[in-house]
Amino acid sequence: MGNFNDYEIFKTRFYNISDIDLNLYKEKQMKRRITSLAEKHGHTTYCSFLEEMKRDSELYKLFINYLTINVSEFFRNPSQWKYFEKTVLTDVFKNKNLQDLKIWSSACSTGDEPYTIVMILNKYLPFERINILASDIDLEAIEKAKEGIYSTRSLKELPAEYKDKHFTKINDDSYQISEKVRKCVTFKQLNLLKDPYPRGMDIIVCRNVLIYFTEEAKNYIMKGFSESLRPNGVLFIGSTEQIMNYQSFNMKPIETFFYQKTEG
Repeated sequence: MGNFNDYEIFKTRFYNISDIDLNLYKEKQMKRRITSLAEKHGHTTYCSFLEEMKRDSELYKLFINYLTINVSEFFRNPSQWKYFEKTVLTDVFKNKNLQDLKIWSSACSTGDEPYTIVMILNKYLPFERINILASDIDLEAIEKAKEGIYSTRSLKELPAEYKDKHFTKINDDSYQISEKVRKCVTFKQLNLLKDPYPRGMDIIVCRNVLIYFTEEAKNYIMKGFSESLRPNGVLFIGSTEQIMNYQSFNMKPIETFFYQKTEG
C-alpha cells in the first residue's frame, strides 16, 4: 500500500490536523492497522485515505477510535485487580486521608478502568468521597464512557457482586453502569505525548497502552508519570508490559505490573 514517501507525508499531514504524532508509535503495528482500514475503504495510498478523512468527519472519528485501540473489558486480569485492592489500596489508605486520595486512569478508553476503580473503592468509601480523574486522547471514547453502556461481553470477568449492585440491564446484550458510579469520574481529553500531566497522584493506572509506543515515547511517558506521582505513589501497568529501566524514573517494582515511586 503506497510507498515510503506516501506514508511519511501521511504522518506529517495527519499530525497537522490531529496533533497525534504517529512517529512515536511502533511503525510496523501502526502501518498494519492503518493499511487494513484504508484498504477496507477502497484506498491504495495513505494520502488519498487522509483526503477522504478530511472530507468525512465520521470516517475521521472512526479512524481516531481505531487508532487508539479501545478495548472495553471490566476486571481484565482479575488477579491484578485483587492485588490492587488488597495491597495497593490498603497501603495508600494507611498513609493518606481517604478524602484526599488522587487516582488517575491515564488512558481510560470507554471507561471500564476508572469505573472498575470506583466500584472497588465503594466497598470502603461512600460515593461522595470518591473522585477519579480519567483521561484519553479519543473524545469519542470519552463520550461513550460518560454514557456508561457496555456489552455483556465487556462484563464477562466482572464479579457478580459488582454487576448486581452497579449495573442495570438495558437489553439482552447491554448494561448501563449506575449514575452514582459515573458521577465519581471526571473525564478529560489528554494526549500523553503532548499535554501536561496532573500532579500529586497517589495511583496512576495505565494498562496495555505503552506497548504501542516507541522506546523514546515510552521513556517520555514514564518520566511524566514519575513526576506526576507523589513519593511512594504507585503505577499500575498492563499484563503485556514491562519497564526494564525503572530506576531511571525513580521507580521500583513491588509486584508484577506494579511500580512504586521511590523517595528520591
